Amino acid sequence: MIALAVLAAPTAMLSVNTFIDAVWFAVAGAVLATIMMAWHRETRRGMVAMLAVVLVGLIAAFIIYAIPSARPDGKLAVAIRELVLFIVAFGLIRIVFTFLFQGLLARFAMPRILTDLLLTVALIVYLLVRVNASGVDLTAIAVPSSVIGAALAFSLQATLGNLWGGIALQLDNTARIGDWIRFEGVTGQIVGIRWRYLAIATTTNETVIIPNAKLVNNHVHVLGRRGDFRVPHRHTVPFAVVFSVPPSRVIALVREALMRSEIAAMATDPAPQVVCTGFDDNGIQYGAIYWLTDLGRDMATDSEVRVHVYAALERHGLAIPYPHRVLLRPHSGAGGPSDAELDMREGVLGRVALFSAFTGPERRALATELVTCRYVNGDTLSRQGDVADCLYLLAEGKVGIFGASGDSELRPRLATLTAPDYFGEMGVLTGQPRTATVVAEGDVVCYRLDKPGFDAILKARPALIDALSAVITERQAANDKTLATLSAEARARQNNTKAAELVRRIRLFFDVN
Repeated sequence: MIALAVLAAPTAMLSVNTFIDAVWFAVAGAVLATIMMAWHRETRRGMVAMLAVVLVGLIAAFIIYAIPSARPDGKLAVAIRELVLFIVAFGLIRIVFTFLFQGLLARFAMPRILTDLLLTVALIVYLLVRVNASGVDLTAIAVPSSVIGAALAFSLQATLGNLWGGIALQLDNTARIGDWIRFEGVTGQIVGIRWRYLAIATTTNETVIIPNAKLVNNHVHVLGRRGDFRVPHRHTVPFAVVFSVPPSRVIALVREALMRSEIAAMATDPAPQVVCTGFDDNGIQYGAIYWLTDLGRDMATDSEVRVHVYAALERHGLAIPYPHRVLLRPHSGAGGPSDAELDMREGVLGRVALFSAFTGPERRALATELVTCRYVNGDTLSRQGDVADCLYLLAEGKVGIFGASGDSELRPRLATLTAPDYFGEMGVLTGQPRTATVVAEGDVVCYRLDKPGFDAILKARPALIDALSAVITERQAANDKTLATLSAEARARQNNTKAAELVRRIRLFFDVN
């Protein structure tokens, strides 16, 4: 070790050989520091500081050696000499340890507290060697030192326990910087492991200090980590539904809604789950289980999951139970939609070009067949390739129309629809699978029209089929990029061909002659 080889002369004065050895060791330390600063730029500040310490020690040593008038006598000379040599040795040892543990052995990720301990041991060994080189008999102070050491150990029991606890925590990787832990009801992220304590930062911007010895002797929950691997942390959001709805239906509907939702901190693998957790006086209890990827967003993500669960239950007409002591209002759908609701639906139908050929009574009859569906931001209303037999009328809000892609951020945007508008017409008229994915962008209200709602009207007035096919064909032509290169005459011929084929498919689907 550098410090053990430097300056072994027992004389009170600083010999020329000792000074020259110190200079050579300083040069070696400067070379290591230069290599380290070029290798790991983040260590430059520390290396420059240690080189400055070594330089100060060398300048002091040169003054003592080169200027006779600056040389003290007796015990003071020994003390000054040892102080100067300790300054040089301290800087050199720090440079060597930084080169070893942050350079050569950096890939092994040695715990910081272990390197600090080894540095302390090295400095203690250096001091013992220098005391012996100065002519002090170590055996003469061994007994008094042991008595003093025992007294100190007894008085510093708690401090030493925290010290060894911190060493144990880092050596066996029980907890690491960046881990989330739960200890005695406090949950937070580890931001520091020191000699005496472990510091965790909570989501409420509080820093909690936990003594290391207390951590070693008690149960600690490390969140989001399985062995050496970080994994998403499971969260459960409870909710309830009335007894009249079968649990199998609730589980299927809510799980499907969560799987189609785009929530930033919710993992897609493992997929979210819904379980029935029990029965109480007010309804059946459920839990929406999902895996959280960012533990710092636990409350915000729980809130988003609750919003999506509520929206899924509401658009399927599933009621969240009130306490039984509250007077319940009859279900709004039990007696059919109100006149005000029918007027709203009929107004939307009247503003959509697809139904412009319908008479007032026909639109009123169609309004009674509509089902109100509510969606929230990120909900998928329909997915490309899904089997479909229904049409959506966009009554409120905005939706995005996207093409196929495995990544939601890279999929191409085909169009954006704003209320009032419609989509999915080919599904209700021909049974054709969905040709695009539709995602809600904000709060959305849609009216869903299933195939049975069209049956009676189209069979009573088959002429409507021609009018519907004309509107649909015109819309498809407007969105067809290939038509932009066709002449007006060719475009008209293609539209007529498409309209005839569409009429045939609609008549076949509805069994209209």
